Amino acid sequence: MSRTPRTYWAAGTAVLLALLFAAAATVAAASGDPDTADRTPALHSADAGFARDMAVHHQQAVEMSFVVRDRTQDEAVRTLAYDIANTQANQRGMLLGWLDLWELPKVVAGEPPMTWMAPSEGSGGHGGHEAAKPGALMSGMATKEEIARLGAASGRDAEVLYLQLMTDHHVGGVAMARGCADQCVTPAERDLARGMVAAQQSELTLMADMLKQRGAAPRG
Repeated sequence: MSRTPRTYWAAGTAVLLALLFAAAATVAAASGDPDTADRTPALHSADAGFARDMAVHHQQAVEMSFVVRDRTQDEAVRTLAYDIANTQANQRGMLLGWLDLWELPKVVAGEPPMTWMAPSEGSGGHGGHEAAKPGALMSGMATKEEIARLGAASGRDAEVLYLQLMTDHHVGGVAMARGCADQCVTPAERDLARGMVAAQQSELTLMADMLKQRGAAPRG
């Protein structure tokens, strides 16, 4: 299937947005903002929770992207998968680096994922996010069974399943990033979260188009 100019433009724009925001976040962190120099995030802060959870969330996106690159020869899907893997691996490195800088652990025993997100109206006191589906660690994440299905599929079936799984993944990721943009106090981290929202929303539009080209649609 040929890769349309719209597909090239959308994928390139999403990656550029993510890299620009990541670069800005790196510069901001290195500059030592005087307003936050004495406010190292606490263990259970939104800043630390987002860094820990999004690092795990991103790792699965990288994994799925490498899986699908071996299961299809479609140029559009392989390029999108490379873009997502490259961008999210870089962002994951930044998040883990901040945890090291703050001298905070990357895993906290007994802390359920996404507990850092503030309760939203109508959430019944739980974090301001949708509950993860059975078998998934966090909202939007795929289950082990779904990852296995992706690894066993090929051609169009692998392309469609990857695009559907990654759509779910991005929806969950956008909700998390918005949570950090609202709650995190570290300017560099808030900037990175806003960049994630912009880039992943662009990729969501792109993936909906790619699914339509394959006679499919996002799940649910």
